[in-house]
Amino acid sequence: MIHIMNMVRSQNAHALMSLEAAAASARGGFGCLFATADEYETALISERRAQGRYDRPRSRWALVMFVGCALMIAGTVLLLS
Repeated sequence: MIHIMNMVRSQNAHALMSLEAAAASARGGFGCLFATADEYETALISERRAQGRYDRPRSRWALVMFVGCALMIAGTVLLLS
């Protein structure tokens, strides 16, 4: 009987130690990698730039619109002079 009680205590102690180790590991997972918000934002922007999120669009519409407006203004100036 004493042997069984010692075995149960041993299992309970082992389970408690495993539970404490799991809790310590879980708490460690919530730690922040950055000391300040500025460090976090810098890392976030760097990562997004590496992914290409901040690249300029390759659309030529802005250039086409600029040339069109310039031609309209030039035409108006020529007509009125």
